[in-house]
Amino acid sequence: MSPVWLLALIPYVGLLWVTLYNRAEPEIFGFPFFYWYQLAWVPITSLLLYIVYRSLQKAGRVSHDD
Repeated sequence: MSPVWLLALIPYVGLLWVTLYNRAEPEIFGFPFFYWYQLAWVPITSLLLYIVYRSLQKAGRVSHDD
């Protein structure tokens, strides 16, 4: 297993630990921290999964079955 797979675990851990973000402050555009923290993970997760995919693709572990 490649260590690049550990990048895929970062969002899991970041969202699993609810006590880390279970609060209202600070707010951004009126959204409490609880909500914008979770929403911020959507593009972060996409970016991390893209990095994992590209790394595995370069290593030849992802095939293209078009």
